[in-house]
Formats: sequence, C-alpha cells, structure tokens
Amino acid sequence: MVEKLKDFCSRCYLGIIVVFLYAPILVLIVLSFNNSRSRVTWGGFTLDWYKRLLMNSQIMEALGTTLVLAFASAFIATVIGVLAALGINAMRQRNYQIMMAATNIPMLNADIVTGIALMLWFVHFLELGFGSVLLAHITFNIPYVILSVMPKIRQMNLSIYEAARDLGANAVYAFFKIILPQLAGGIAAGFFMAFTMSMDDFVITYFTKGPGINTLSTMIYGEIRKGIKPEMYALSTIIFVVIFIILLIVNFAPQKNNKKEEKRGYAR
Repeated sequence: MVEKLKDFCSRCYLGIIVVFLYAPILVLIVLSFNNSRSRVTWGGFTLDWYKRLLMNSQIMEALGTTLVLAFASAFIATVIGVLAALGINAMRQRNYQIMMAATNIPMLNADIVTGIALMLWFVHFLELGFGSVLLAHITFNIPYVILSVMPKIRQMNLSIYEAARDLGANAVYAFFKIILPQLAGGIAAGFFMAFTMSMDDFVITYFTKGPGINTLSTMIYGEIRKGIKPEMYALSTIIFVVIFIILLIVNFAPQKNNKKEEKRGYAR
C-alpha cells in the first residue's frame, strides 16, 4: 500500500512538472490559430497569422539574422571547442584542473556581466554590429562545447589511434578517421547546445549588437510595450515543432539502427 502511494505521488509530481513546462507552450500554439488578437477570447480557427508571418519582412529579417548567427557561432565554437578540449585533456593534472575551472567560470557568471564586459571591450577595438555579436556568441558558446566533448575524450580508446599510427597512417588521417568518429556524439551535443544557446540569448546580444541589427529576442523585447504580434505566436509554434521533430529523429534513429544491427547479427 505504501509503495503504491509513493508511486502515485511520484506520478502526480511528474505530471505537475510536465504541466508547468508545456502548458504555456500549448497556450502559445492555440493562440497561433486564434482568429482574434485577444489572448482571452477565441475568435475561431485561422491560418492568417502564418500567412502574415511570411509577409512580415521585419520578422523574417530578424529570423534570418538569428539563424545565421546561431549556425555560424555554433560551428566556429564547435571547431575551437573540440581543439581546446583535446589540448586541455593532454595537459598535466594541475593545469587540467585550472583550465577546467576557467572553462566553468563563463557558465556560472551572470550574462549581464559578460554582456557589459564584452561591450566595453568591443567599443574600444571593434565597431558594434553583426561581427561583434558573432564574436560574443562564439565566446560564450565555447565552454559548452568543451564540457560536452570532454567526457567523450575521457572515454576515448587511444590505443586505436596509436595502432593506426604504427600501421603508417599520418597524424591528420588518423585524427579524422579515428579520433573524430569517437567524439562524434559529444561534438553533435556541443554543436546543438551552442546553437540553442545562441538562438535563446538576449542579454549578451542586446549589449553587443549595433544599430540596425536585430535578432528574434531583441525584436520581441522592443515590441513588448506595443504588444506582441500574433505572428510571433506562429513563428514560435513553427520553431517548437521543428525542434520536436529533430529530437524525435535524434532519439529514435539510433534505436532503429541498433535493431537492424541486431537482426543482421541473428541472421548471421
């Protein structure tokens, strides 16, 4: 009886957490199909907000800037982060601990402190604009990549790399054929983490962007006083659905591949 009660309470607790997490998103999705601008009154089903979204040049420009910024910063941060993680892993224990502590500082530091510090730095050496925002995003994305790749490096089997070198493979060939495939999971996780952080960031972008540069977050912040347009509900719904589909593919594709490999093993 006690175990059943504990199980019931744990399920209720989990259900409450899920409701608090996804109820606002569900409301957002419903509002994107509401024919009324009111968030309280249901005016009927419509797709007009999705049509107006495609015709809204301001939103589409901000979306394009956000995506380009996110992809570029995530890619560059991933390259730098992977190389940095390999270098940190090769250090002695004391230097390794110092560098890992330094890597964690930007993640624990407040965004407003990082944003103001980068703004003061860029004002003296660089004109604020897309380039300054890109450099700022690369800067705060690198620690996420390092911490995502580092566990894979610790689990890596270096004997395979050494065997490839003994068999005549040069360092570059062995790196791309032996090292990178073993780090693929961590690299992908670091890239998607960096991409997500770049898409979501507002504070650092706000302080380091120049005039005429707008991302989705800064544009929404600027429209709060006027009222958020229903087109933003439609855009947020599309982003949520795309991310949900990507997560389904990422989670279920490996399971299908494992089942296929098991079937092949049984067939043999």
